[in-house]
Parts: sequence; C-alpha cells; structure tokens
Amino acid sequence: MTLPPAEHTAEKAGAVPPPGCPAHASKGPGGATRLYGPAAETDPMGLYEALRAEHGPVAPVLLDGDVRAWLVLGYLENRDVASRPTQYSRDPRVWHGWRSGEIDPATSPLVPMIGWRPDCVCADGEEHQRLRGAVTAGLSQFDHRGVRRHITRFAHQLIDTFCEDGEVELVGQFTEHLPMLTLTHLLGMSDESGPRLVHAARDLFKATETSLASNAYVIECLEQLVVAKRSRPGQDIASALMAHPAGLTDEEVLHHLRLILLAGYETTANLMSNVLRMVVTDPRFRGSLAGGQMTLPEAVEQVLWDEPPLMVCPGRWANGDTTLGGRQIKAGDMLLLGLAAGNVDKAIRPDASTPVHHNRAHLSFSAGTHECPGQDIGRIIADAGIDILLTRLPDIALAVPEESLSWRSSTWARHLTALPVHFAPRVPEGHDVPNPLPAPPAPSFGPPSAPLWPSPGPGPARPSDQAPPPGPVPGGGATGGASGPASEHGPGPRATWRTRVMRFLRRR
Repeated sequence: MTLPPAEHTAEKAGAVPPPGCPAHASKGPGGATRLYGPAAETDPMGLYEALRAEHGPVAPVLLDGDVRAWLVLGYLENRDVASRPTQYSRDPRVWHGWRSGEIDPATSPLVPMIGWRPDCVCADGEEHQRLRGAVTAGLSQFDHRGVRRHITRFAHQLIDTFCEDGEVELVGQFTEHLPMLTLTHLLGMSDESGPRLVHAARDLFKATETSLASNAYVIECLEQLVVAKRSRPGQDIASALMAHPAGLTDEEVLHHLRLILLAGYETTANLMSNVLRMVVTDPRFRGSLAGGQMTLPEAVEQVLWDEPPLMVCPGRWANGDTTLGGRQIKAGDMLLLGLAAGNVDKAIRPDASTPVHHNRAHLSFSAGTHECPGQDIGRIIADAGIDILLTRLPDIALAVPEESLSWRSSTWARHLTALPVHFAPRVPEGHDVPNPLPAPPAPSFGPPSAPLWPSPGPGPARPSDQAPPPGPVPGGGATGGASGPASEHGPGPRATWRTRVMRFLRRR
C-alpha cells in the first residue's frame, strides 16, 4: 500500500484536526493512524470523523502490528467497493502483506479476521455463487414463525432466571446469550454449547493474544458437529449444507458454520444491547415506541443506522491499481469497509438527528454480492427477544447513572460491557408460549416507568395486579388471560385464540 503524499492529506489547512484529537493520538509509521490502542478503544466514532476531516472519504490506517490498510469512510465509496468484486476482491490471498512478511500467520491476532478460509466470504465469481447458494438455502429452510418459536422459548428461559430478582445485568444475562442459544440450535448443536461459545466468540473479535486459541475452540466444536451430522442428519443448517447440490466438502461445511455462528452472534448481540440501551436511556426513543410513532422493527433499523453492531468490516483487496476517494490504491492493498463511518456520512445524512427508522439503505450488513445473507434471522432474534423482554418487564429502568456505562472496543466492533437495570419482581412464566400478561405493579424502588407496551386501543383490559395466577376458575374461565368472565354489565370481550386454546388445554 502506498500512503498518500503529505501535501494531499487535507484539502484545507483548517480541515486538519488540532493536536490532542483522536486522529493525532496514535500515529504510526508513515503518519498513518492506528485503528487499535487507546484512541480507537475509547472513541472510535470520533476517530473516524477526525480521519474524515484529515483525509476525506478514504484514509490510511494501521491494524494490530502496524499492518497497513485503507479505511473507507464515505457512504458512496463503501458501496462502490462492496459492489465491484472484479476490482475489489474478497479473496485475502490477493493481499501483498503475505508475501512481504508484514504479518506472521502463526501468531497474528488478525488471522481469524483476515485470513483465507474455504467459505463464501473469501470467494469471488462462480465459486462465491456456489458456496453462497448453499448458505442461503440452509438459512431459508426455516419458516420465520418457527424461528420465532425457538427464540420465544429461549427468551422466556433466560428471563425466568432473573425475573424474580428485580434487577439484572442485561448484556451478560440476556443479549449475549439469546443469539448464541438460537444460532447453536439452528446449526444443530446442543443448547449446552452456548455459554463457552459466547466467551470464545467475544474473545475472537477482540483480536487479543488469546484470539487464536478461541478460534481453535470454535473450530473444534464445529468439527464435532460435522462428524455427528454426517452420521445423523437433522433439520438444521449443518445438515442442509451437507445435502446441498453444491457438494460442499466437510471443510467447507465447517467454515460456513463458523461464519454463520460468529457473524450472526456478534452482530445480533451488539444490536440487542444497543437497542435496549436506547430504551432505558433515551426518553424520546422510548416514548416513540410507547406512543406508536415507531415500531420495534423500525427502532432496530434506527439503531442499525446510528450504532452498527459491526463498525468495520474486514476486508477487500485491490485486484489492480485504481483510484478511490481521491486516493491511489495499489494492487494488493487491503481495504476495510467503514460501516459506522459510512452510515453517518454527511453526504447522505446531513442531519444525523433526523429519524431514518423507515429506511434500510444503511451499510450495517454490508452491501453488494457479499451483503449478509443471514440479516433477516438477526433481525428476528433482536425483534422477538426485545419484544418478549419488554412485554414481561415493561417497567425496566437503568439502575446506574447513564454516564457510568462503558464500552469495550476493538478494530471491528464496539461492545457495551454492561447494562444493569431494575424492575418490579415477577414470578417465572414456566412455559414456552406465555399467556397475555397482567399489567405490571408499580416499581418497588427508583422512579416509576410507564409500561412500554400499552394496550393497543379498544380491546380486552388487563386484570389488576392482585389477580390470581392463571388457572381454572368457577364457570370454566381462566384469569390472567386477555379477557375475563362476564361482568354484571354483560359478556366481556371475546378472548383471543391463544387464550381459548390455553383454557382448553388446562381443562384437559
């Protein structure tokens, strides 16, 4: 990679950030800015804006070990790179760093992220179509309603572990575990695999000295899965990949399982944490949800614009000399897609405070032929999981001052480390498909919070806080449902189909 000459580092002298800003905080060889270290970890968005001011839409940066790369900051430039696979390859073997000795494949923590693997992410052209076709078929075999049933089961199981306590740390006890439980189930793994894989996946994305060991553990788990599914296939992604007409080898199956597991887990866990943080810290955001001005799926899209779960996507490699954003890109150069930076580019979002929750044109799942094929499943996990949590605990409130929240950042992503909340304690549900819930009691401590999901207009009223638990009552009815027994003023509202089914099952 050739760094831009000094006279072209800024179009105007006033555009160069002043000393002390993130762009000057950690310079490396050639004057390029490091995408790792204190500046990148504490304020990555500030670092991106400083780089944009100094270099424009494409900036020279350094990865761990001062490995050279270009960070694409502009929205249009990101789409250009992602949409031209003949010019910008996804095959990392094109990179000149392997030949120059710029990286040690045996020890570098970058290898799990930028190394070649026999999967569709590292392929172009017909090979990419062959492999991606198998992945798409494996993901699309699941009916979305069926996926939601699994998410519902796992979400209630997780919530039941802490709903009686009146407080919980949502990142460590909910948002990091629900995506992994769902994905391991869809892949065909046992539910018990989840906890250790959560730790390994998080560590892998940190690009630390233990990343290689964490990657090896993930590979070992998936190797065992491939062997098991070869002898006993089921209705899962692993079996679908093996049975696809593309004829994937065991190694190709393994690496596609790794891709689905890691990419799906990381993005979905971060997305859920970011949405829930907005719910408990931003009254306008919560009010828009409660008032119906914004649906939960729309809230998810707004957060995908503002806080992408993957901030930088590795990577693309130039097949030949070219120009991008006024920079001379040499053959073999590495390019990184700056998804977070592109989403706030003033060229397409002059006012970042303007709501864009109705718009899916963000870069959060990349773009072009390599756009994430599993994004809809990620959205379903986030949407269903958050909906269930807020329905069961509508009065959740932040348990610490907002300014005490902290993040852990790496080159690729920014993770909320903890989100402690409190709420009125509730009894566990103890079943897979819950009855409609009663209105929550007033919080036992802290400022009262209005329920996030009010009754949607005309319809059955919820029973009082003192209503007995669901169960048979004289006359064959059931309390705790969407409708109660007839009152002295006439019959009550008609019960929902789910309530009638649950009543029938109880009577049996």
